[in-house]
Amino acid sequence: MEEKKFQPYIPADKVVPEFTVFSVILGALLAVLFGGANAYLGLRVGMTVSASIPAAVISMGIIRMVLKRDSILENNMVQTIGSAGESVAAGAIFTLPALFMWADEGLCDVPSLLEIGLIALCGGVLGVLFMVPLRSALIVKEHGVLAYPEGQACAEVLIAGEEGGSKASTVFAGLGIAAVYKFVADGLKLFPSEVAYEIPAYKGAGIGMDVLPALAGVGYICGVKVSSYLFAGGITAWFVIMPLIALFGGDAVLFPAEVSVNELLATGGVDAVWSKFVRYIGAGAVLAGGIMSLISSLPLIVRTFKDAIGDYGKKGPSSTLRTDQDLSMKVLLVGVLGIAVVLWLVPTIPLNLFSALIVIIFGFFFATVSSRMVGLIGSSNNPVSGMAIATLLISTLLLKATGNSGTEGMIAAITIGGIICVIAAIAGDTSQDLKTGFLVGSTPKKQQIGELIGCVVSAIAIGGIMYLLSAAWSYGSNELPAPQAMLMKMVVEGVMGGNLPWTLVLTGVFIAIVVRVLGIPVLPFAIGLYLPIYLSTPIMAGGLLRWYLEKRKYASEKAKNDCVQSGVLYTSGLIAGEGLIGILLAVLAIWKVGDQSVGDIIALSARGISIGRVGGLIVFAVLLFTIYLFAKKGEKSSKSK
Repeated sequence: MEEKKFQPYIPADKVVPEFTVFSVILGALLAVLFGGANAYLGLRVGMTVSASIPAAVISMGIIRMVLKRDSILENNMVQTIGSAGESVAAGAIFTLPALFMWADEGLCDVPSLLEIGLIALCGGVLGVLFMVPLRSALIVKEHGVLAYPEGQACAEVLIAGEEGGSKASTVFAGLGIAAVYKFVADGLKLFPSEVAYEIPAYKGAGIGMDVLPALAGVGYICGVKVSSYLFAGGITAWFVIMPLIALFGGDAVLFPAEVSVNELLATGGVDAVWSKFVRYIGAGAVLAGGIMSLISSLPLIVRTFKDAIGDYGKKGPSSTLRTDQDLSMKVLLVGVLGIAVVLWLVPTIPLNLFSALIVIIFGFFFATVSSRMVGLIGSSNNPVSGMAIATLLISTLLLKATGNSGTEGMIAAITIGGIICVIAAIAGDTSQDLKTGFLVGSTPKKQQIGELIGCVVSAIAIGGIMYLLSAAWSYGSNELPAPQAMLMKMVVEGVMGGNLPWTLVLTGVFIAIVVRVLGIPVLPFAIGLYLPIYLSTPIMAGGLLRWYLEKRKYASEKAKNDCVQSGVLYTSGLIAGEGLIGILLAVLAIWKVGDQSVGDIIALSARGISIGRVGGLIVFAVLLFTIYLFAKKGEKSSKSK
């Protein structure tokens, strides 16, 4: 859809309540809530839950049902501020626990609350500021090209809640079904949410899926093309690379593993081979894909900045429309320079001028890459940790080359990685929120201020949350394995010690080059290579279902669009429902009664009650069928009109 033809839900010439005291307070509370819950989830399983749609749903419930107020833009402001907590948490927990682990080993002091807060705050503010000048290029000019699935889904949720009727019932049906499904799977644990199988006849290969609603929903919203790129990357890793490692590795001990490949397979299965080897290959592919994406985007980026600076140089803004207003270039430049000075001169942050420059340069690079990437595959699958690994590889090499080695160099590298991780996560979240705002008719400048408020509140809270979790269980334990931070720690130690598996990293780089030569989009493929196949399989299932619905014969084009869009509404509800219950389960896991958490007490699997993996697959198939039914419901309602 061309920019000039697009009309948002709330017209640009209409002013409704948006940036209110209530929206700021509620958004800030949700930012802390989602930040804390996602910190725990990320430290347990290495992934976080997207918070935009859950925040929007909670906002609608409170504003509409409790306060009897009605403003879609006020709801959107709440989710804009609230979702920042999840992104700040993701960036912090994927890297900074390494500092706690080094402190336990006696290599350094435990990072202070002020240090953690400043790292998170600087990363969050930079992520928002770097995204602002990209809005026109990525959100407006490429509307219809970049899907921003969660941003689109969030807009559908908000509009459905505003319009009521069948649209709202479809969204909330998805929300309710996903909520029950998620609670039964991961709360009661009636069946495993991850179904995995190894293939004995094809040593080293494995297949499986996380049988969860949100992944199927993301696949449906993204469509079959992007889903297939992701799945192709997973197939390459799990059915080509890993069997070759098993075949040629045998009894050899290959770094970074400490035992032979055969022993690794015997004790940890194919997951261990993926964790020890394929992650590095995937990180190399994501790094190469990011560089290629930046190079291809350079003309657009240069043109965007030129237009923005040109607009700033004029006496008045280029457009007086409310929906075209961004933070001024003056604010952006002063903000970026101010953060650079803080990183350089504030003693609490262990960086010097060279390190601060690395943060600014890599921060802008990965903010750009993250913004475009989430437009393709959504924030839930944005490999923020992959970008952090790429940053750590390069920054640690640069620090070592300039004499910043040893423990001080490692701490500086993790600090750089932590800030970049937050930048990438916030840039992706801001992109989704601005896409939602573009669709519903929000004021971009007010949303950008809301994002900054969310970053400040979340940065203040995340230090205390990390301290509490560390005191309760300590990082690297069975309760808090902190898988991403463990990997970051190993990367930095490997580079500083000169024993990083460069062959694996370069393998990923050259795989990405081959993919580019073949004309396949590199980033979705590289992400599929980096993430476990258990995530790309259910996404593929959702994409295939949408492809089937799009290829069916319909009475009219309108009937087809109504069918597909009804599915989008329903799957938006699925994403929201799983997100809300994911937060609840995180609270139950922390809430202790005696020596047990409430989460452990309610688990049926502990009592031997389970329908097993086959049961989980059957339930997931039923879930996919519900998407089909609700899509058909949209087609029927179209015929009846």
